[in-house]
Amino acid sequence: MKLSCLPVSFFSDIIAGRMSVGAWARMGAELGLDAIDLSILFVPDRSPTAVAALRREIEAEGIRVAMITSYPDFTHPDAGQRERELTLAQEVMAVAASLGAELVRVTAGQAHPETGITDGIAWAADGLRRLVDSTRAFGVTPVYENHAKPGAWSYTDFSQPPDIFTEIVRRTADVGLGINFDTGNAATFAVDPLALLDEVIGRVVSVHASDSAVRGELRHVLLGTGVTPYPALFERLARAGWDGWICMEEASFQGRAGVEAAAGFVRRTWEEALRTVNHPQPTDQ
Repeated sequence: MKLSCLPVSFFSDIIAGRMSVGAWARMGAELGLDAIDLSILFVPDRSPTAVAALRREIEAEGIRVAMITSYPDFTHPDAGQRERELTLAQEVMAVAASLGAELVRVTAGQAHPETGITDGIAWAADGLRRLVDSTRAFGVTPVYENHAKPGAWSYTDFSQPPDIFTEIVRRTADVGLGINFDTGNAATFAVDPLALLDEVIGRVVSVHASDSAVRGELRHVLLGTGVTPYPALFERLARAGWDGWICMEEASFQGRAGVEAAAGFVRRTWEEALRTVNHPQPTDQ
């Protein structure tokens, strides 16, 4: 397992320029993370010169980028806008490649009131398939998430309902689209988050470790203090032989202490899952 972090707690500061990406990279390195994650919103200037300078700033701190999170809206009711969303998503993939990132988190799109279920599934699957096919040369893996609602959107994710998510997963099975499984979203919105993981586990490339205070409504809390069944989810992944990126979605708004506490929790819980899998307790005969 490799550990990274998306600094949701610092989003407003980084986007507003009150905190630099370099400062975030320094914090991640000091806390012993294997990499950091960035939102594409942290990269307003996507020119080759600016992106190259950003990569140097990050790598000067002795760390690299694992994942760029992005927000394509392939379910927009306007066909022209869907094409623009594809172009923007392709641009993000190019930026990720230039930054040395391995992964780009992609979404289905928003639950626009005008978008019906049948059309939305078809449009999302088409957009995701075309994105994968058109960006293979970049050497970056797009990973589709069971998402909720990013702050950049007006509506919740069209594929927040697990049945819609799994149908889009099914329709993209043959193009090499990976899955970024969000633990907190699954625990919040799926009847059985373990069953949802089981449905997609063969395509899980990365895990967004997040947590919510309650079921049915996403209220971010410090990892390990909410409703997400981390021991069971991690054990399921470990039994499947999964050994990818766990990218913490740290949104406790406790600053550096929140990132440090989340990292400690994830490492301890993952190690315990490995011990459980590799050294099972004998059962009574």
